[in-house]
Amino acid sequence: MNLMHYIESGGVIMEILIAMNTIGIAVMVTKWIQFWRYNRQKKLHADQIVEEFGGLGSNDRDTLLLIIKELLQSRLKKLESGMPTIKIIATTATLFGLLGTVVGVLMAFEAIAKIGMGDPSVFAKGISMALVTTVGGLIVAIVHTIGYNYLIAYLDSIEANIEAELLVRYYGEKA
Repeated sequence: MNLMHYIESGGVIMEILIAMNTIGIAVMVTKWIQFWRYNRQKKLHADQIVEEFGGLGSNDRDTLLLIIKELLQSRLKKLESGMPTIKIIATTATLFGLLGTVVGVLMAFEAIAKIGMGDPSVFAKGISMALVTTVGGLIVAIVHTIGYNYLIAYLDSIEANIEAELLVRYYGEKA
């Protein structure tokens, strides 16, 4: 059996899973490139935050840290666009796989009801659909869950790097 045979046996649900996977991987690659570029320019972003912060400086370290974090969060919020798409795909892929399982088993039982158990190949199409869509849903969900968690961790490290850069500029030390 080749890959196309498996996709065909999964029916419409497998096609939906493939479309979800394609969109999700495109978003993940795009986000990774954006994060990588943003992280490489952390000094530039720190300069922009310092410039935006301007004369609002405070001698109180806690107030200063709070203002810096708020400015940084407003900038990083733009980077987060697209992340919910990855999370939605990660969570709904298993549901589509389960839907395919239920539909496939239902098709198998309908075939048995119409023709009987005399020929096992009668219900094999339904069982095949059930198994293929289950595997497809799990693969898509696993890939997107790992990708989402990796990207969130990467975004957190970008935030920490820029915060550290800003603290060095204001206090000459790391937090």
